[in-house]
Amino acid sequence: MLEIVKPGLETSIQDYPGRIGFWNQGFPPSGPMDSWSFRLANLLVGNAAGAPGLEAQYMGPTIKLQGDSVIAVTGADMKPTLDGEPMAIWQSVAVKAGQTLVLGPARLGARGYLAVAGGIDAPQWLGSASTFHKASVGGLDGHASQAGQLLPVRAAQGTPGRRVKAGRQPAIAADRKWLVEAVPGPNDDWIDAAGHERFLATEWKLEARSDRTGYRLEGPDWTFTEKATDKPPENGSDASNIVDQGYPLGAINLCGQKPIILVHDGPSMGGFICPYTVPSAAFWKLGQSKPNDHYRFKSISVDEAQALARTLDEICSDDSIE
Repeated sequence: MLEIVKPGLETSIQDYPGRIGFWNQGFPPSGPMDSWSFRLANLLVGNAAGAPGLEAQYMGPTIKLQGDSVIAVTGADMKPTLDGEPMAIWQSVAVKAGQTLVLGPARLGARGYLAVAGGIDAPQWLGSASTFHKASVGGLDGHASQAGQLLPVRAAQGTPGRRVKAGRQPAIAADRKWLVEAVPGPNDDWIDAAGHERFLATEWKLEARSDRTGYRLEGPDWTFTEKATDKPPENGSDASNIVDQGYPLGAINLCGQKPIILVHDGPSMGGFICPYTVPSAAFWKLGQSKPNDHYRFKSISVDEAQALARTLDEICSDDSIE
């Protein structure tokens, strides 16, 4: 068991790749915002890369360990301590029953991950243990952890002292400036040439009103092609309105003049255009950024996005562990 002494700001159970195949019924994939760090944490303790673990946002939890085990902490630097002594991150560590693990505020990055050998024994809901807060499903009945809760852990024997090889962990931006890949489409033809140039040249600021549903960006106005203004009335009156359509995960959804990146708990459809889409292999950057961080976007092709995803899958393997 893991006993939650203090829950942190928002600590939830997630697994990878999350709840796949039910978005058309209103249930997004959920899962870890930074799957790179999450998967490596699991591999460090000998789990399958997608086994249920904990995602801590901004401020980590305090956890009392109820049994001997092996754990690993990755992702944001939350300066973890074990019984008050500093604990190394990005490596597996042996722990004893009765010890207390404390994850503090995220000094670098935004989300930290805790994996325990065997994985958290959380119930599966539509094939996944991932928490989806807005529908109260998965994880702890769809809620973040609360003080006093006990999380069961599957029996397993991990190996302490395993480390992530140099160069195989994500490089979290210390200056809080991120270069984020974006694929044009599905509605890039609604934005004029000046609008595309402005989007790619702007340093967009991440607003505080952002969560696992959508990341709101602050920046200049968009400009549109004739297609966005000379259209049948069923498309809506605003230039960014369109007949309801399906949204891809990672869509940069244009609500009036406000771009919102639809992330892991986002909606599956709606009546706004999506001129760009952030590919899955760049999501870890979103997961490790905080409000007031800045994004510059780099346009890439679908083929390049797929190549990035394949490379990330290769990194998130036992070949990255020593």
